[in-house]
Amino acid sequence: MSLKGYGAIFALTMLGAACTDSQAVSPQTASAQTDVDTSIIPGPRDCFWRRGPFGADPYINMAYPDANVFYWAGVFSIPDGAQLTLEGAFPASRYMSFVSYTASGQPIESLPDFLIEAEQGENPFLEGATRSEVTNRYTVEVLNAPPETRRDIGSRSAEGPTSILHAPADQPGGPQTILYRIYLPDGGAAPDGGAALPQPVLTLPSGDILRGEQACEALRTLQPAVMAAGAASITAAQYRALITQPNRPDTWPAQSPADWYIQLDRESLLGIYTGQINEDARRSEGGFYPNPDNFYIRTIVNRKHGPVFMVRAKAPTTPNTYQGDETMGEGQLRYWSICSNQSFVNTRVNDCLFDEEIPLDPRGFFTVIVSREEDRPRNARPECGLSWLPMADDGDGMFDEDVTVVQIRHMLGADDFANSIERVDRQDDLETILGPYMPRTQYLQTNQVEALFPCPTR
Repeated sequence: MSLKGYGAIFALTMLGAACTDSQAVSPQTASAQTDVDTSIIPGPRDCFWRRGPFGADPYINMAYPDANVFYWAGVFSIPDGAQLTLEGAFPASRYMSFVSYTASGQPIESLPDFLIEAEQGENPFLEGATRSEVTNRYTVEVLNAPPETRRDIGSRSAEGPTSILHAPADQPGGPQTILYRIYLPDGGAAPDGGAALPQPVLTLPSGDILRGEQACEALRTLQPAVMAAGAASITAAQYRALITQPNRPDTWPAQSPADWYIQLDRESLLGIYTGQINEDARRSEGGFYPNPDNFYIRTIVNRKHGPVFMVRAKAPTTPNTYQGDETMGEGQLRYWSICSNQSFVNTRVNDCLFDEEIPLDPRGFFTVIVSREEDRPRNARPECGLSWLPMADDGDGMFDEDVTVVQIRHMLGADDFANSIERVDRQDDLETILGPYMPRTQYLQTNQVEALFPCPTR
């Protein structure tokens, strides 16, 4: 069921040395796209969405992508007096969005799927909506201007519908940046959810309308992106300083049982190592091009405490879409996942598990085992009631082969779900608010897992 080997995010091509403008695509995405060799980086892209798909290998793996998600980045400049719209079809997926960013990788505004007004048909992401109709279409207007008010993030309470995304340039005449995300395409519909990438339509002050390559040329989509230092990662020197602080054990900051941290600003992200947590910071901005519709908790794992790391908690309910359900269901969250990652330097994802593929016990609790392949318990498999995530053989990918970063995402909590990560404003309140959904952890030996969790007899 899992989309292993898939996912996405912003990346090295943001620096402007992108590969080709287009890549070979599936027949359903062939519009306005050109066939070229996909052996370099697979997946659809075009003259506007030149950077991507981002995600887990074999795509561009950077900035802690969810391995079941795909991202594309557009970098452009709207000419003075011109109007830019993006025309597209709603994909068959759990979620989609457009998010604008600053050069430092901070989100400016998110336009999640449920806010987008359908121009043709209906919006398939609304609860109870029909998901199988391929003619559902939309048009989004992209403005080179800051939003006058901030939309609510990470919840379903934001006011809509709307079809406007504010994507201002950091500097006059500078590049504008937006990311297009598709979470969990229906089975067989990866990476684009069976829909062509949204196409730019540029209306000039003269009234002339440009599409495709002509629009891309006028928008200067070939220009280098401006990415501030630290936007997509921290440096190796910074990381080494964090993990080699004086009077700290060689397992620092991993604890047994694990300490979990909410995502605040960048200072607080590094505060996992330094202890400097800014409780007043705005939520979910401290990551690397984070999705503001997600709220995160993460912990640092070190197998010096034990070769097997076990995570157990109650699972929030979500819609079931991966098998192509005809209607969009309800749930406490739109989506949730748990991921195994490397360091804050290379920001790679090892793999993720999404909600539908994680087995639950009769009480609705899940158990996830995280280990190297060589240490994987024989019963760490769904038919035994256990899920498994890999640790990389080279650990953090930098200096410590025993280190892994484990992260949990909660997306778009329902208004009546009081236990979502979204509801946690302060680090000290995490355990109280999450309640049974708070992950409990333990380091174990491989044989202990095999003894404690026997596979059910047939």
